[in-house]
Amino acid sequence: MATDIRTSELKSPVDVAEYLFRRLHEVGIRAIHGVPGDYNLVALDYIRRTGLTWVGNCNELNAGYAADGYARVKGISAILTTFGVGELSAINAIAGAYSEYVPVVHIVGTPSTISQRDGMLLHHTLGNGNFDVFANMNRDISCAMGKLNDPHEAAMLIDHAIRECWVQSRPVYITLPTDMVQKKIEGERLKTPIDLEYPDNQLEKEDYVVDVVLKYLHAAKNPVILVDACAVRHRVLDEVHELVQKSNLPTFVTPMGKGAVNETLPTYGGVYAGDGSNPGVRERLESSDLILSIGAIKSDFNTAGFTYRISQLSTIDFHSDYMRVRYSEYPGVRMKGVLRKVIDQMGNLKVQPGPVANNEIPKEDRHISKDQIINHAWFWPRMGQWLRPKDIVITETGTANFGIWETKFPEGVTALSQVLWGSIGYSVGACQGAAMAAKELGNTRRTILFVGDGSFELTAQELSTMIRHDLKPIIFVICNEGYTIERYIHGMDESYNDIQTWKYKDLVAAFGADPKKSKTFQIKTKQEAHDLFNDKEFSSAPYLQFVELYMPKEDAPVALKLTAEASAKNNEKQ
Repeated sequence: MATDIRTSELKSPVDVAEYLFRRLHEVGIRAIHGVPGDYNLVALDYIRRTGLTWVGNCNELNAGYAADGYARVKGISAILTTFGVGELSAINAIAGAYSEYVPVVHIVGTPSTISQRDGMLLHHTLGNGNFDVFANMNRDISCAMGKLNDPHEAAMLIDHAIRECWVQSRPVYITLPTDMVQKKIEGERLKTPIDLEYPDNQLEKEDYVVDVVLKYLHAAKNPVILVDACAVRHRVLDEVHELVQKSNLPTFVTPMGKGAVNETLPTYGGVYAGDGSNPGVRERLESSDLILSIGAIKSDFNTAGFTYRISQLSTIDFHSDYMRVRYSEYPGVRMKGVLRKVIDQMGNLKVQPGPVANNEIPKEDRHISKDQIINHAWFWPRMGQWLRPKDIVITETGTANFGIWETKFPEGVTALSQVLWGSIGYSVGACQGAAMAAKELGNTRRTILFVGDGSFELTAQELSTMIRHDLKPIIFVICNEGYTIERYIHGMDESYNDIQTWKYKDLVAAFGADPKKSKTFQIKTKQEAHDLFNDKEFSSAPYLQFVELYMPKEDAPVALKLTAEASAKNNEKQ
C-alpha cells in the first residue's frame, strides 16, 4: 500500500491525475483518446478541468490507431484505457506505434494498490492474483514504463515517461491505480517544463564523424539524398530541407518517407523503393557513387520486397542514435548534430541532375469517356493534381498505400501510412486522430483518407467518432471487392480474400450524421471522378464527405504487384 505524503509538507498540493494531465497539456496534447472503464473513471473527471478533451472512441483498438494518427500530426498523443480488457484491445495499435516510431503515452487505469497487494480475485484479471502480467506484455513495446504505485515517485515517473516518449519517439506505458488518482503530490515541479531537448553528441566524436562524412561527400562525383521515415519521427526535417536546398543534390524519398521532403523543390525526384520505384528513379539512385541515407527503415514493403540494389560501400546512414559511414559504425552519434555541421561546412559539391517528379497521367490513360472505369494508373496522378498544400493524406496498407507513390505532393503535405506494421484498418482510426489534430490546429488543413473496402470494414465504427466530434475529413473508400494486396500475394480468386459488400456511404446516415453537415458520393467512372475533383464545394471540405470509389477487383498499382510477388516468394522459402 502506498504511503501518503503529508499535505502540510507540500508547497503546492496537486492530485496525481491532475499532475499527469497537466504535463500532457504542457507538451501539446489537447485530446485524450480511449474508452471508459471502471478502473479509469475517476481519472477521467480530471480531463476537462485540465483543458483537455475526451475523445471517447468506439473501442480501444480504434483509439490506439487514432492516437497514432494524432501524434503524427501534433507530435505526441495520449490514450487512456482500463486494466486488462481495455489495454489488451489497444495493444496491437501500440505495437504499431512502437514499430513505426510514433510517440504515444498509454495510460492504464488499474485496480488499487491494496487490491494488487492482496491478490484479490477481481474482474478483468486472469483470476490468478497476478497484476503484472499485462504490464509485462506491454514491456517490449514501450520505451519506458511508469507504475504510479507510490505518490513519492509519481511526479518523477510521469516526467521521465513523457520525456522518453518524446525523445525516443516511441510509446510509453503508465499505470494509474484507482487509489492513486487523488493522492496529493508536490505541484511545484509543474513550474519547470519537462526537458525535451535531445542530448548533445560528444563534441570530439561528432566532429570526427562530420570530417569523415565531408571527406566522402567532397570526393563523390554524383551523390544523392534519400530520406526515410525516421527523419520525420526524430524531427530533423528542418536540417533535411536545408541540406537539400543548399546542396542542390537530387533528392528522393522512400514509401515510409513520403511527405518528408517538399516535393515541389526542383531537385525532388520521386519515390525510391527498389524495383517499385517511380520511373527513372531506380536507375539514377542506384548509379550514384554516394547516397546520404537519412532515417532509413529498410523493411520489406518499404523496399518493394528487399529489391534495393545499393552497396553499403556507397552509403552514409544517418540515424537517431548512431551514424554509419560505409562499414564503419559510430554508436551514440546522433544525426541531428552531424547534419547541422555538414550543412554549415560542406561548401560546393559535384552535382549531377536527377529525374523530376510530376503528376502526369500515362498517355494510354489520359482519354476520358463517359463510361470509362477508374483504374489506379489514372487515379493517383489525377488525384495528385487535386491535392492542396498542407493537406493531411492517410493511406491504408494495400492499394492506396502503393498508389500514393505515383502522386507528387504539393508543399507541406503530411502523409500518414503504416508501411512497416501494416495492420489493416489502421487508417480509419488514424484518420479520426489526424482530423482531431487538424481541428485543434484551426481546421485550415484538409484531412483526406484513402482506404480499401476490406480494411474499412475492420474499423468502420470510428466514422461515428468523427461525426460525434464534427470532424471534416474527406473519406474515399476504394470499392474493389475485398483484400487486393492479399490476392496478389496468394489466392487471387479464393473466397478468403472476399468480403461482404456493404452500402458504405449509407453508414454516414446510420451513424447519425446531420445531412446538413455531411455529404456522400458514389463514383464509378473517370468522368465522375474528374467532375468531383473539379467541384469547388467538395474540394473546400466544408463538412464530412464520404466517397464510394469503384475500381476493378484485379486492378492494382504496379508497385503493389511487384512487392506482393516478392513477399509471396519470401513466404515460400523453405
